[in-house]
Amino acid sequence: MSSGRSRLADRLLGGGQEPDPRFTLANERTFLAWIRTSMALLAGAIAVDAFADSALAGAARTFFALVLAGLGLFTAGAAGLRWLSVERALRQGRPLPVPLLVPLLALACVVLAAGLIGYQR
Repeated sequence: MSSGRSRLADRLLGGGQEPDPRFTLANERTFLAWIRTSMALLAGAIAVDAFADSALAGAARTFFALVLAGLGLFTAGAAGLRWLSVERALRQGRPLPVPLLVPLLALACVVLAAGLIGYQR
C-alpha cells in the first residue's frame, strides 16, 4: 500500500486517497499567504522596536514589539498545522476544519490596536 511517498509523509498525511492536485496547490497557496502574514507581523515587531522611540516609551515599545513577534510566531505555527489538517481532510474526504487562526488573530489584532489607541505616554 505504498503511495510512492516517504514514510514520514505517509505518517503525517494519514493515508487516504491522493486529492486533485488543484486542491493541494490551493491549500499550499493559502499556507504561503499565512506565512506572508506572519512575516509582516515579525517585520512590524522589528519596526516598532527600531523606529517607535518618539511614540512609545521603552517598556511599552518592547511590549508591543514582543506581542507582534509572538503573533508572528503563532501565525506561522498555526499556518503549518492548518495546512496539515486541511491536507488530511482532503485526502480522507472529510469536511474542511474550521480555521481557528482567523478569529484568534483578529481578536489579538483588535486588542493590540485598542492598546495602542489607549496608550498615553
